[in-house]
Amino acid sequence: MKKLLMAAALLAAGSATAAANDLVPTGTLRATYIGSNPVQAFVHPTTKEVVGPAAEIARALAQKLGVPLDIKGAQGVPGVINSVKNGEADIGFVAYDPVRAADVDFSQTYSLAQNTYLVLDNSPLRSVADFDRPGQRIGVGERDAGDFFLTRNLKNAELKRNPAGNLDAAAQQLKAGEIVAYAANRQRLTELIAKVPGLRIVDGNFYGVEQSVSVRKGNAALLEKVDALLDEARTSGLIAAAIKRAGLSGVDVAPPRAEQKR
Repeated sequence: MKKLLMAAALLAAGSATAAANDLVPTGTLRATYIGSNPVQAFVHPTTKEVVGPAAEIARALAQKLGVPLDIKGAQGVPGVINSVKNGEADIGFVAYDPVRAADVDFSQTYSLAQNTYLVLDNSPLRSVADFDRPGQRIGVGERDAGDFFLTRNLKNAELKRNPAGNLDAAAQQLKAGEIVAYAANRQRLTELIAKVPGLRIVDGNFYGVEQSVSVRKGNAALLEKVDALLDEARTSGLIAAAIKRAGLSGVDVAPPRAEQKR
């Protein structure tokens, strides 16, 4: 009887490993995130460990699948999308947008990163309602979720795209008068004003960017596992706790899947 139980346990373990390998071909869950976006994840300056909501979600998924995790930052949105699309990563953390959905499949949203505007401290612009006017030039990271949203929704203002989403360059453009504002998520803008004097964030948000997990196009089995894990992570409080542990500003837990609209 004991031998039968041991054999059954070994068979079950083997089946679980085989199932995991079907989802994760290399036997390791490979995850990427935007290396310059702390809303997703960042390298802790002391421990050198990748921390943040994306890191905690990826670790929970790897544990659920029974495989080790390899998580690393990628160069901007294209770096994440291409790593997943080309099979170099199994999952990628990047904001959902219908334009990007042509290249990868997206999970439900797990958090909302509020986007707003940064201006000079002496700017007369005070709230997000002040910006869509003729002659206003607004900076934004090229192909960021904010770029896609503003491209669809601004009727009068002009966008000046920052190819690398470089905030130091954005601050220089503001001070040189090349732009009247820079659009990005509150966390990144909060970090910038802490080190660059003479800047402030306006009142309100123009868009809650839908932070999601991407998988290779057509990988329905892995996507199902990701969505189930995100349901659990929302209910258990893992996502909320991860946001708090990372000290993020202007990031909210997304509503349950049934309440999300795309």
